[in-house]
Amino acid sequence: MNTELRKGDITNWTKRDMRLSWCPLQRRRTILQTLLVIVSACAALRPISLAAQVQDLVAGNTVFALNLYAQLSTNSGNIFFSPHSISACMAMTYAGARSNTAVQMSQIFGFDTNQEQFASTFGQLQNEIESDQQTNAIQLNIANALWTQVGFPFLPAFLETASNQYQAGVNQADFTANPAAVAQAINDWVAQKTKHKIQNIVPPGDINSRTRVVLANAIYFNGSWTYAFAETNTSIQPFYVSSTNQVEVPLMHQPLVDLYPAQHGRAFNYMQTADFQALELPYGSNQLSMVLLLPTRIDGLAQLEQQLSPGFVSNVLARMYPEEVEIFLPRFTNDSSFNLTTTLSQMGMPDAFTPGLADFSGMDGMNDLFLSFVLHKAWVQVDEAGTEAAAATVGGATTSGFSPGPPPFRADHPFVFLIRDTQTGNLLFLGRVTNPSKSPANPVPVPGLTFRRPGNILTVSWPYPSTPWTLQQSPDLSGSNWTSVASRGALLTQLPFSSISADGTNNNFIQMLAPAGNLFFRLIRQ
Repeated sequence: MNTELRKGDITNWTKRDMRLSWCPLQRRRTILQTLLVIVSACAALRPISLAAQVQDLVAGNTVFALNLYAQLSTNSGNIFFSPHSISACMAMTYAGARSNTAVQMSQIFGFDTNQEQFASTFGQLQNEIESDQQTNAIQLNIANALWTQVGFPFLPAFLETASNQYQAGVNQADFTANPAAVAQAINDWVAQKTKHKIQNIVPPGDINSRTRVVLANAIYFNGSWTYAFAETNTSIQPFYVSSTNQVEVPLMHQPLVDLYPAQHGRAFNYMQTADFQALELPYGSNQLSMVLLLPTRIDGLAQLEQQLSPGFVSNVLARMYPEEVEIFLPRFTNDSSFNLTTTLSQMGMPDAFTPGLADFSGMDGMNDLFLSFVLHKAWVQVDEAGTEAAAATVGGATTSGFSPGPPPFRADHPFVFLIRDTQTGNLLFLGRVTNPSKSPANPVPVPGLTFRRPGNILTVSWPYPSTPWTLQQSPDLSGSNWTSVASRGALLTQLPFSSISADGTNNNFIQMLAPAGNLFFRLIRQ
């Protein structure tokens, strides 16, 4: 698959006609797979023409987002961050960068070398992202701010760029006299702008008496699914952390449309290859959507992550088509914190963090400032109603001294996800879930089942006590037909929590008429 980023790739994402239409579905067998999620454009209601500079900025931001993900994904566990928030904070900083410091920042973030034009373009991008997003189904808020040392000679042009192009609030602060109070004010601002999802982003001590300016971005998103997951369809099921380990998590379920004839037409953009499935879930009135890439193998995430690039994603989006799909997706909450000082330096902008080499003379006309920290926090919650996410980035400058129809789409293994603005194609959030549960990733011991069949009476028993476990049955192993035994009417005796069974041993048991055909049983955690 071609993964080269071509000019126009990102623009084409926003121009695809993705009107949804009903397609018949053929049921297929369930395949255990690992999930990669990418949030991208859903149905474009009209072709959108963006200025060439904005298109180039979006392309550069996308490359940075995926490059940063490649750096962060070398760590284990869940990951979530907002590449847009980081880019916005660093874009304000870039307005004051000069010489080699500006060149390095331009290269890793994809910023235009014409800094005056770039600031105007970034402001246009922010306006595009925020336009038409305040609806009943979608809320998207982005805010920028600066805190500058009282009496420090910042250049008026730098402050005007921050205020006019980045719509940043400029606040005066006294770092010299009371840095802790300024840190608290910044933390309070971030919490307020993210509806208190991001707390205490600046830890004690990171802001000190030598700090001269702090730049911050905050972003908050709350979007409802176009087709919500019914809470009654959610059940506790295994999530396969690896091919050998599992945890029990709430798994949401979107049944097939053909089970509900009145809802025909609820198709989702879909594609599949021998290596993965791709599925698109829209938010609201198709302003945003989530595109999921699901590798065929449970342990296939790392291989798919290596292919992740703008060209790869563009290719996937171009090949999707409307299809009716049965969907399983974990309900989860994820939060991450990063000190990006070392990461950004290693990615190609070391001068900005090095006293004596950093050149932010565009801020104060001197070479006495360098970046002392870049901090980032992000939070996301995905449930039956939709997705809520928030993130913030804070940077401080210190003076020197410092094909055929689909099988069920079962997202029950590790996945990566991105949230993207459909108007511009810009990535707003990016993350990975390797364990949606707070419990350790160890095999879950399941009580053993015992079967006895004297005559036409089937007795199923298991050790007592086993209160957290519920007995389920299914006529096949497709994964979608499991039902609680207690809900069926074929029982002769129902004593799921009795301590005395039919044979006098200390077991739970249940009795029923022996079935004429196949019948499978399992115990699942409540």
